Amino acid sequence: MSRTLAAKWDAIYSRSAATPAAPVAVLSDNAWLLPKTGTALDLACGLGGNAQFLAAAGLAVLAFDISAVAIARLQRNASRQGLNISARQQFIDAQCLAGRRFDVIVISRFLDRALGNAIIHSLKPDGLLFYQTFTRTKVSDRGPENPDFLLKPQELLQLFAPLRVIYYRDNAYIGDVEAGLRNEAQFIGQKCNDTTQSP
Repeated sequence: MSRTLAAKWDAIYSRSAATPAAPVAVLSDNAWLLPKTGTALDLACGLGGNAQFLAAAGLAVLAFDISAVAIARLQRNASRQGLNISARQQFIDAQCLAGRRFDVIVISRFLDRALGNAIIHSLKPDGLLFYQTFTRTKVSDRGPENPDFLLKPQELLQLFAPLRVIYYRDNAYIGDVEAGLRNEAQFIGQKCNDTTQSP
């Protein structure tokens, strides 16, 4: 399964344009929340727009993705820009997070509900989780069709309930669907010292 999935994403990234990858909006729009120093994880990083943004902000970044093509491109870009990024091809599961702790974790356009506790456990006390991905209340065909990879209403709030909510946005179908945040939900949560979760 992982080999087939890797081949699928390798093909997608091989066809993608060589334009620089951009950070997800929930991160770039709230960058003032980031610590000045520390460690960060870009989980399921793709071409590494989030990783590059985090490293440029002064963080030491670890970036995981299943696609060797995406990781190779990110490594080249990081080297060219002198960014502190360690990029690794990795099947994304709870095991790849075991024993690791980060000040910041960013996840964009990736959803595996089984990883919720492992993600929380991998945050250091006061650490921040920035999450943005697709919802079932889509107003266009952008993003996955399979509902397994689409958030239900307020699901990020439920998945990461042990975290203190710093920011949440999901405009769904409200108002003018040509404006605002559509197709995706955004979440920022902080792990407080008394946050408890299973490893």
